[in-house]
Amino acid sequence: MLKRVLIANRGEIAARIIRECKDNSVGSVAVYSQADANSLHVMLADKAVCIGEPASSKSYLNIGNIIEAARNTDCDAVHPGFGFLSENAEFARVCGEEHIKFIGPSPEVISRLGDKAEAKRTMKAAGVPVVPGSDGPVKDADEAKKVAEETGFPILIKASAGGGGRGMRIAESMEEVESAYNGASMEAEKCFGDGDVYVEKLIKNPRHVEFQILADSFGNTVHLGERNCSIQRRNQKMLEEAPDFSLSEEMRNAMGRDAVKAAKACGYENAGTVEFIVDGDDYYFIEMNTRLQVEHPVTEMITGINIVKEQLRIAAGLPLEIKQEQVRFKGHAIECRINAEDIFSNFAPNPGHISFLHFPLGNQVRVESGLYSGCDISPFYDSMAAKIIVHGSTRLIAIRRMRRALEETIIKGVRTTLPIQHLIMYNQEFLRGNYNTGFIDNNLDEFLRLYEKAGGKDESIQ
Repeated sequence: MLKRVLIANRGEIAARIIRECKDNSVGSVAVYSQADANSLHVMLADKAVCIGEPASSKSYLNIGNIIEAARNTDCDAVHPGFGFLSENAEFARVCGEEHIKFIGPSPEVISRLGDKAEAKRTMKAAGVPVVPGSDGPVKDADEAKKVAEETGFPILIKASAGGGGRGMRIAESMEEVESAYNGASMEAEKCFGDGDVYVEKLIKNPRHVEFQILADSFGNTVHLGERNCSIQRRNQKMLEEAPDFSLSEEMRNAMGRDAVKAAKACGYENAGTVEFIVDGDDYYFIEMNTRLQVEHPVTEMITGINIVKEQLRIAAGLPLEIKQEQVRFKGHAIECRINAEDIFSNFAPNPGHISFLHFPLGNQVRVESGLYSGCDISPFYDSMAAKIIVHGSTRLIAIRRMRRALEETIIKGVRTTLPIQHLIMYNQEFLRGNYNTGFIDNNLDEFLRLYEKAGGKDESIQ
């Protein structure tokens, strides 16, 4: 097994990885910015190293400082978590040059899959269904228009690099293509340092379904089933569940086979996620995330497979402990991402001091968070405060358990998205399980109206 791992991240995911290291007798080193000196992950780790000023560019994105911290603490591996440098091929490459194991795929695979147009070509060659569109980046708006003529409208112009909803524009007609192209390209250049964009047919309000995969260095690859991540706001997931209640067994099996095929086509190693959109009886590959996902706990809850432990084992050069036919699914799991945001101010970040905190307990309830009573939610980083995860023998039992868990959750000092997620648990469309990515857009006004009517707008957060 590995000797000591540096966790190049912060917050709940850093705490999650540190705990897993301890459970497997692996040393842990936390890194932190000056703003995070009193953070939970700093307290939990065996050692902690300050890597710079609060700004991400001077700390959690500073490759040189992180590598120096790993060398000085004699780490033989780095776990990037998610976000920050987790999908940065240069970081993975530098780790390799320093003889520090990057817990994830190779830099070549990260680069290949990080280029969305190249990833699409790879999947198409492997026989995995892809959304109709350009074969690669389009050089200008005129070329984008030619693709649009072939695919029909609406189209989506997307950044070749990056993700997270950035560098994306919709064109509903030929007149909108040029402005959409320019907007997407400029935002892609600003966010990712790469203005290349590609074009694909926009499938309105599909379901967003992703498959978790694990692959070792011996050529063994398995999938751990799917997660429905369709409840999104501005392309950011708010809630995930597994399995997808509305997915037929036939399509589930086909998508699982294609997920494994996708991973093998690019020589993937470690944990990753193959993302699809589902449109009626059809599904299409959209991208592969070369890292641990925020929502990995729902898969762990229904399979009993510890994904972070498997990551550590694979990085240590050990083979997978399971074969595909040994993967079993039990019950249903739901995760709510609780963000520190003001839902009545267009979900603006709401950092602040946590004056009191209580998380839910009880049977089959799990919480992942970096918060504690008396801590501060920093304005410098992502607004996610906690993940509440529940499991039940059926979907309905899981929903009832999530209602109770959210009702038990108390986060004083900041406003959060929890009221919206609690209302979702009573929504008829959600209860039927046949919702799509248009769910939040279609229901948000009603959720806000109901919460305001109940006095939520004037509710004290202190």
